[in-house]
Amino acid sequence: MAFPRSTGILLHPTSLPSLGGIGDFGPAAYEFVDFLAAARQGLWQILPLAPAGYGNSPYSSLSAFAGSPLQISLERLAERGWIERSRLSHVPGQAGRVNYEEVSAAKLPLLIEAAQTFLRQASAHDRSRFDHFCTENSWWVEGWVLFESLRQRYRKAWNEWPRELAHRQPAALDHARGELANELQIGRVLQFAFFEQWNALRQYCAARSIRIIGDIAIFVNYDSADVWAHPEIFRLNQELEPEVVSGVPPDAFSETGQRWGNPLYRWDALKAHGYDWWLQRLGWAMHMCDLLRIDHFRGFEQCWEIPAHEPTAVHGRWVDGPKDDLFNRVRQVLGSLPFIAEDLGMITPEVHALRERLQIPGMRVLQFGFGNPGAHIYLPHRFEANTVVYTGTHDNDTTVGWWNSGANDFERSQAQIYLGPLDERGVHWAFVRAAQSSVADLCVIPMQDVLGLGSEARMNTPSQSQGNWSWRYQPGSLKKELAHALAALAEVTDRVVPAKTAGQIMQEQFSA
Repeated sequence: MAFPRSTGILLHPTSLPSLGGIGDFGPAAYEFVDFLAAARQGLWQILPLAPAGYGNSPYSSLSAFAGSPLQISLERLAERGWIERSRLSHVPGQAGRVNYEEVSAAKLPLLIEAAQTFLRQASAHDRSRFDHFCTENSWWVEGWVLFESLRQRYRKAWNEWPRELAHRQPAALDHARGELANELQIGRVLQFAFFEQWNALRQYCAARSIRIIGDIAIFVNYDSADVWAHPEIFRLNQELEPEVVSGVPPDAFSETGQRWGNPLYRWDALKAHGYDWWLQRLGWAMHMCDLLRIDHFRGFEQCWEIPAHEPTAVHGRWVDGPKDDLFNRVRQVLGSLPFIAEDLGMITPEVHALRERLQIPGMRVLQFGFGNPGAHIYLPHRFEANTVVYTGTHDNDTTVGWWNSGANDFERSQAQIYLGPLDERGVHWAFVRAAQSSVADLCVIPMQDVLGLGSEARMNTPSQSQGNWSWRYQPGSLKKELAHALAALAEVTDRVVPAKTAGQIMQEQFSA
């Protein structure tokens, strides 16, 4: 699928300076979209929006379909009369990093209170919209709300629940639904509120010709509604424990590799049913966003299979993934493939060939380009048009942080030779200019690099299990001067996408 030459910013909604201690879909999100429009940015890239699991990581989510209630705006609920505005004084403020325990303790009770108010006094119009949402999305909503209610009851992973529930015996599930009827209804309302607010924000973006780049991980969490509801499509034993798990082999960065621990798929079982679960997953993600970044794309060609009893990734092996077969089925059922392939790291010729056959753009990260001549594939003179260029990603240090402490003397000297003398704007702006002026069709800059922030603003350190995913930019950071500078750069590098008419936007958003 061809993408028009354009540019945008990478910022997860949790990083917005919203009221409540965590970014959400409220006023700060709309202020950010206004900034994108003023800066002539046509893309907003996000991370997965699902409820975060271990370590608060959006890539370790509890569901491949549900939205995180923490990203629901309390202010928007107050505008709808779901909660008294005076109650918002009980939540954290707009500044500072996300403290997930504090946010959950303060915000979730208010969300539950708002859901209860909705169930008591919703208007006929709102109740009709709610009923329609529940009916249209029952195929995932019902499984999610039951999973989450049981998870809150037992405070354990699903495989540690009573055996009859872990093994999904119908009588036990029916009994649980009866006992948890109130909790299930609250869960439905929270998902309704999440997607009402997200869809409203998406329409606001579309009206300003801003497309959303979503993100989808190839694997799912073992402790998730998906594995519990569909054990037959995962490599589990009779006790529903993983036989093998995901990861990557040892390399120059880790002597023992990385043991991620996600259960691997039974691709033969998925193929026998026409890849229906993957069609649902990708179809839902494409419904929520305009483009999709596919994390760990190489796993569709081959993935590293680790016996579940192994404590590290050393004793694994490469096994085949579905390759073209899955994507041909997706194209057959869902149409075009508006995907971006995360093809970073040790990528084989077979993976490149798969991506090229599918005509999916790959990623290039400027920070990776200065270590040695082999790394020059990440520099603009080696790009092809069907590429997405980044200064860095959510897993990298910021450009300023990398320059100050991550890069060695050789890398800094190579960067200065390539980029030219650094001006008063700093190294981050030199990287932004290089990315924007490249031949790559799409250019995405992390918000931290737009603002020129250091390592204190890093979003994630992959080898670190705590303290990630908590960065938020400070209120007042979106300066007019910065928007004007970005707009001028987008214009001179031909990355401004012509504005669409209201009719075109409505047709694209709602004709599917």
